[in-house]
Amino acid sequence: MISEDAPVNTDAVVWPEEASAQATVRKMQTKLHCWAAGDPGRRFDDLYNLVCDPAFLVMAWKRVAGNAGARTPGVDRATVAWIASRIGVEGFLQYVRDHLRARTFQPVEVRQVEIPKPSGKLRKLGIPTVTDRVVQAALKLVLEPIFEADFQPCSYGFRPNRRAQDAIAEIHHFTTKRYQWVLEADIEACFDMIDHVALMDRVRARIGDKRVLGLVKAFLKAGVMTTIGTHEATHTGTPQGGILSPLLANVALSALDDHFIRAWEQQMATEPQRQRRKRHGQANYRLVRYADDFVVLVTGQREHAERLRQEVTTVLAPMGLRLSPEKTQVVHIDDGFDFLGFNIRRMRKRGSNKWFVYTRPSKKAIASIKSRVKTMTYRSTLHKEPGYLMDYLGRVLRGWANYFRHGVSKATFSAIDSYAWERITAWLRKKHRIGWPELRRRFCLPGTWRLAVDGTRFKGAASVTVIRYRYRGYRIPTPWTPAAPTG
Repeated sequence: MISEDAPVNTDAVVWPEEASAQATVRKMQTKLHCWAAGDPGRRFDDLYNLVCDPAFLVMAWKRVAGNAGARTPGVDRATVAWIASRIGVEGFLQYVRDHLRARTFQPVEVRQVEIPKPSGKLRKLGIPTVTDRVVQAALKLVLEPIFEADFQPCSYGFRPNRRAQDAIAEIHHFTTKRYQWVLEADIEACFDMIDHVALMDRVRARIGDKRVLGLVKAFLKAGVMTTIGTHEATHTGTPQGGILSPLLANVALSALDDHFIRAWEQQMATEPQRQRRKRHGQANYRLVRYADDFVVLVTGQREHAERLRQEVTTVLAPMGLRLSPEKTQVVHIDDGFDFLGFNIRRMRKRGSNKWFVYTRPSKKAIASIKSRVKTMTYRSTLHKEPGYLMDYLGRVLRGWANYFRHGVSKATFSAIDSYAWERITAWLRKKHRIGWPELRRRFCLPGTWRLAVDGTRFKGAASVTVIRYRYRGYRIPTPWTPAAPTG
């Protein structure tokens, strides 16, 4: 926690410019990643000096200041803007560096906020102070390249150069190849229940610097300031909302990835192996994970997928985790399932006897975007200008469509735009108390019913081009993977 009159070391370092800091950090990260990839058993010492390094702190500040939560304060009520204006960026970073080097830095509890989930329940997020966020960001810059060398290709959530569409593309790839049973799983309260001892054991397998280990553990044990102002200790979990939390969650869940990839590489990596297992009545299976949501794609019978549920339970238990009974089920690909907002299902192509796996926006995702459109066109928003409303809604719809543009989404986009058209025209008629002829004259392009303001046409979801996503395979390069030689 930092105060406005925080003392600043007079022996201040010369803080590098952003471009120079970025080059320094990227060079060091590349070295760490190559060392980790080249020696899977190596434990890294003397990383603490990198956490305190001015270049790493400058890039950590850039990450925190550019984050959408920069205006959200922690328990000390200090925001990024307040620190920049009252203390100054360099003075603040010097303060953080001095405390880190003196080993007097101690994270404070996170401020708990609750946000609604689609299920109607509340998700608890922990908001660290800006000071803690900067230190967490510096820690992540140091640790991420090391652990990325160990993470398996079946994991896609909160990892550099990977996205939800990669996970969907891999599911599409395998379900097209007769992986017809799906264990659709969800880990119950994953971020809240990770066992600290088991997690730190996995961190220690790679990190030997006790100062860094102490810093990671201090963040895990920092505690929570609840919404009613009481302090709660954190004996398990990594509070959602912290910059370091997704990386630590991936470290914990990599135990699941390792288990399934080990089985794949030893027993199912080649076509002859898979055929042999099939002849012997055994199943082939593949894990695809995005954060705490994952599926296991299975060939064979339903009972094979059911047995894998118990196997997953056994693997997760040492990490203090368990599957959610309500959200974990075995489904057939012909019945379909929802994953990361998409509905994935095998269906017969209209007008033919050929079957294909289709990925399209789920009903829940469609209901969510319709709810946003409805909220923005309530009677309580009639004071807004038509130009503002259409511009804002257009950006929301196009942003939503960009996520789903790689699915079978064209008809869905048109249906969403039709719904938006009905809501906007009703809103305009209420606001201006006009009939349809006057609305068409004032708010549509000449001779059409296409909405426009001052000649600028409203562009919604259907203006986003639907294109197929290219499956990138198992090995997606990290930002620190050396480029292959050319020529």
